[in-house]
Amino acid sequence: MYAWLWRMLPGRPLTRALTAAVLVAVVGAVLWYAVFPLLEPAVTLDEVTVRE
Repeated sequence: MYAWLWRMLPGRPLTRALTAAVLVAVVGAVLWYAVFPLLEPAVTLDEVTVRE
C-alpha cells in the first residue's frame, strides 16, 4: 500500500516526502478536530472506578 501511494504522489522524492507529510498532517487534523469530538460522548475515559 505504501509503495502504491509513493508511486501515485507527483514529483521528485523530496516533493513526494513533503506531500506525504502534508497529507499525514491533514489526516491528523481532520481526526483531531472532526472525528474525535464526535466520538467523545461514546468513549468515557474520565470515569474511573477505584475499589477499596
